[in-house]
Amino acid sequence: MENSAHALLSVWETYYVILGSSAAALTGLQFVVIALVADTPGLGSEDSVSAFGTPTIVHFCLCLFVAAILSAPWSSLIPVTWLLLAAGSIGVFYSLIVFRRARRQTTYRPVAEDWLWHVAFPLIAYGALIAAAVFLGQDPASALFLVGAVALTLIFIGIHNAWDSVAYVAVQHRSKQRE
Repeated sequence: MENSAHALLSVWETYYVILGSSAAALTGLQFVVIALVADTPGLGSEDSVSAFGTPTIVHFCLCLFVAAILSAPWSSLIPVTWLLLAAGSIGVFYSLIVFRRARRQTTYRPVAEDWLWHVAFPLIAYGALIAAAVFLGQDPASALFLVGAVALTLIFIGIHNAWDSVAYVAVQHRSKQRE
């Protein structure tokens, strides 16, 4: 198992170096987004940032965590399975927290697109990560493709949500200037 686990994971090393680096860089850019919101009076509240800003950081960080897991020189897939299962479970649990926060905050009224990108798509991605972890022992090659797709999906979700935040701030700031 030692050689097969290392051989299986080493094939994905470049992919996860790229994805992990992207997740780390995008995490830094999200700090810029939050700084924009903080400098624009009347646009953000602690509740809205918790519902719509913080999840983006969590998605990027979980993607970085997955990249680190799959880049480590494991001698067996067992710890990889457990860590991916834990990451997926934490993601599902956190997505449910985001759902509750988005419903409770009063600064912004979420539309269907917000529910999809901030709750539904992350829930699906983290559920798929759990499925990949469960099937890692039976069909490692397919499971690793699913993990790769989940990590990339989390990056796309984070990019969309960060862009959506910036666009909202720009439009709202311009509207307030006109008033």
